[in-house]
Amino acid sequence: MDRRELLRTALVAAAALGLPSPFARQVIGREATPSRERKAGHQVLRVVHRTIEVKKRAAKVFGLVQSNGSPGLSFTAGDLFDVTLRNESSEPTIVHWHGLTPPWDQDGVLDAPTPALGPNISRQFSFPVGAAGTHWMHAHTLQEQNLLAAPLIVFDRDDRRRDKQDVVILLHDFSFSSPEELLERLKKGPDHGTAGPADHSAMGHEATPGKSSSAPVSAAMDVNDIDYDAYLTNDRTLDDPEVVRVELGGRVRLRIINGATATAFTVDLGRLEGTLIAVDGQPVVPIRGRQFPISMGQRLDIVVELPRTSEAFPVLALREGALERTGIILAPAKAAVQKVAAEGQTRSPVLDLAIEQALHAVKPLATRRPDRRFDMELVGGMQGYSWNLVTKPQLVVRKDDRIELTMRNTSMMAHPMHLHGHHFQVVAIDGRRVAGAVRDTVHLPPHRSVTIAFDAANPGRWAFHCHHLYHMAAGMMTTVNYETSKIERRTKLDLRQGSVQSAH
Repeated sequence: MDRRELLRTALVAAAALGLPSPFARQVIGREATPSRERKAGHQVLRVVHRTIEVKKRAAKVFGLVQSNGSPGLSFTAGDLFDVTLRNESSEPTIVHWHGLTPPWDQDGVLDAPTPALGPNISRQFSFPVGAAGTHWMHAHTLQEQNLLAAPLIVFDRDDRRRDKQDVVILLHDFSFSSPEELLERLKKGPDHGTAGPADHSAMGHEATPGKSSSAPVSAAMDVNDIDYDAYLTNDRTLDDPEVVRVELGGRVRLRIINGATATAFTVDLGRLEGTLIAVDGQPVVPIRGRQFPISMGQRLDIVVELPRTSEAFPVLALREGALERTGIILAPAKAAVQKVAAEGQTRSPVLDLAIEQALHAVKPLATRRPDRRFDMELVGGMQGYSWNLVTKPQLVVRKDDRIELTMRNTSMMAHPMHLHGHHFQVVAIDGRRVAGAVRDTVHLPPHRSVTIAFDAANPGRWAFHCHHLYHMAAGMMTTVNYETSKIERRTKLDLRQGSVQSAH
């Protein structure tokens, strides 16, 4: 299987359901002219190759950096997302703005409808950035495994004036093997080398928001399917962690992004207690605690108040059901920083739905009856490494409808389910109604069900998939299709009129 075929595998589920083929190989966006790049508020985002050190070895990875080399992008709520994406790497790629709600033709999913951006090519993106929140951006291809990802933060207009230090934490799993090799090993089964399929027999414990639990989880559950070479926080392992300088007695807002492709974590604040104030960039009724679960694609905003003592505080991410961990160190200027082992003494919690049962949205959806209801079954397994989404009826919606979708996980692995172009509210867990969080990615453990509700307010043909990269690549992806044909006619016209230019 060549790279191009692998990049297309993420759309296999939509084809299996008989959905119309996405528009292909056409140009999107306006020409990125020098005059636009000089416009106030305009930002240039570069896709680059870079080299980092992982366990004393050089590793060539991707990066998403601004013109000055700093990673990621930041905006203020209400800004225009006015960005030129410039591919300075040697490979075709495209970037998805995870957590934002752009027009469908600017969402950044390969050939759905966005074509790949070739080497030395630029493309212009322009749409309202929306409300404040912690988001991120990443390749919607296997390149995501090679760190083609970065933070995308939208600040509230008052954020910068508040007496609070922002600390962005981007988690990742890392392999010296290529993602194509990892996927091939998964399809072949266990015993195929380092950073290949993991041992699934490890016992874990249920992750309860704010606490550790001793409730055992069935050993039949497949927790991790890849043992990685390293687990990173802001590109670094605990062998050489980032030390963030903080003030004595200061307040810190941790903006935690799980950019890992196949690893869920529990955020462990250690001796600190934190207040969870937002998930997936959406505010929630505050929850206090020391441990908080985070699945792939999800984000947590946690506020911690530091004591007025000159000591360092590790903020760790514990690999689900395992010993490995990663993280950063919060330390005042004169604090002594002790080495933190890359493995703990006991296996970390296994994520469950306890966090969802505890969360409540600050700004829930308006109360109304659903216009359409759908049932989705999450199916598949490690045998042959085949995954799929089976939906009844097909996911076709009308603009302005209230949609309810019940997802039932019949497989033995958890799946973080992500909907593009919309925010949804968790409204039922295992059939029991809840007034849950508004978010864009929900973790669904084996043999559990979650119902989400959203308003169909953004016409297009939107990706809906498991945010475990290899589950998605092996078929666990579908689309939410709007019934109207006007969006398709308008998009086709835009595609014919669009253009791109050389990055040189």
